[in-house]
Amino acid sequence: MKLFRFLFLFCFPVVFNAQNSKPNVVFLLVDDLGWGDFGCYGSQFYETPNIDKLASQGMLFNNAYAACTVCSPSRAAILTGCYPARLHLTDWIAGHKRPYDKLSVPDWKMKIDHERIVLPEAMKEGGYTTAFFGKWHLMPEGQADFDQHYPTNHGFDTNVGGRDWGQPKGPGKYFSPFDMPNLSDGKPGDYLTNRLTDAAVDFLDKTKKDKPFLLYFSYYTLHGPLMAPPELVEKYKKKVANFKNPNDEFLNFARAGMVESLDKSVGRIMDKLKELRIEDNTIIILTGDNGGDNPKTTGGLKGYKGLSYEGGVREPFMVKWNNKIKAGTRSDELVIGTDIYPTILDMVGLPLRPESHQDGISILSVLTGKTKKLGRDVLFWHYPHYHRTNPYGAVRHGDWKLIEFYEDGTLELYNLKTDPKEITNLATKEKSKAKQLLKELQAWRKSVDAQMPTINPNYDPAKVGEKRAY
Repeated sequence: MKLFRFLFLFCFPVVFNAQNSKPNVVFLLVDDLGWGDFGCYGSQFYETPNIDKLASQGMLFNNAYAACTVCSPSRAAILTGCYPARLHLTDWIAGHKRPYDKLSVPDWKMKIDHERIVLPEAMKEGGYTTAFFGKWHLMPEGQADFDQHYPTNHGFDTNVGGRDWGQPKGPGKYFSPFDMPNLSDGKPGDYLTNRLTDAAVDFLDKTKKDKPFLLYFSYYTLHGPLMAPPELVEKYKKKVANFKNPNDEFLNFARAGMVESLDKSVGRIMDKLKELRIEDNTIIILTGDNGGDNPKTTGGLKGYKGLSYEGGVREPFMVKWNNKIKAGTRSDELVIGTDIYPTILDMVGLPLRPESHQDGISILSVLTGKTKKLGRDVLFWHYPHYHRTNPYGAVRHGDWKLIEFYEDGTLELYNLKTDPKEITNLATKEKSKAKQLLKELQAWRKSVDAQMPTINPNYDPAKVGEKRAY
């Protein structure tokens, strides 16, 4: 009997250890991801067989949101479980000034306070190895503590590629050389998404199988500059020649190649988990940080990155966990980036930290089918900055969405059930509903100590819209 047990352990070490450890977590965050960029969300031009397969093996969400329509605040919300308004980190870093516009933006933060216990720190305390790959963009540019805010200063054991950049700015941009921390430049012509995937796969190969891991892969793609391997650009040039474009998609050859490169990366990670025989004990979550950077990337939703409308903030969101989440399921529940932190803790059996993830809730009961409702039907946004939009706040309560623009108090009200493309503003017709939602929005801002813009003493109507870099 002892000999049999020895032979079993010798022949099947990975399977045995995987079944007796906490679940691994692979979190995939895509930059500038439009709601209409994947086949499983309706795209016919972009080719995403691996991502579509991932969605079919778990649960896909129809009403999932980023916490902001630009990147840094959304990323901070995922890591902290807090609304950007509570963090006072409300714009992309370092943002921009509009010195002559009607309002002055508040003195907001460009970092996550070290006093906050973020997701990877909580995972490490729970015995997890933590590794970060790709775009970070959470470092206070021009400030004395800049070097104290790399991923490794916020709970990650490993950082590959994470720095202050919001997009590739190395000599080759998306092609080698990359000029990113701990990322090999490889050979001339190597593509960034592929090299980061190489590093992530290498991490999976080398990680001790008796210790669970969090692999946090934050893709630089699909952020500009739009650059893809030449063979993929040529592929989509040929495809578009006979493509009818029934959904009015963004037919950019380079971006289509970027989407396919992303899809191949996801496929490689899924294949590696299967090869290592740990796929059944690994949770995979995929979502985006804000809408696509073109109005035709949003699956027909209004707006895009940086705007207050659905196209700027509604995101693909899918979760796979074999034998726990029923394959091929969908949910209409409202979920947001702040929910990721408590949900992961709940999934892997670590204690929740409501004092940390103050604005997130665990969605595990919906994922496993235990319940269909979360018991929460209201979400909030706060953007006291100028971008493609004027400063605004927004609330979605059930099917209703209200937007308040801070310059003059203009309100827009939409019923997303009957008007998902936000065509008809009902603020005047449905005054009582608008008043109710505005009251909710104002009370929420007070509860999270949201910073508001103020009257600009240098306001000059003749110079409105002029920008000045920080």
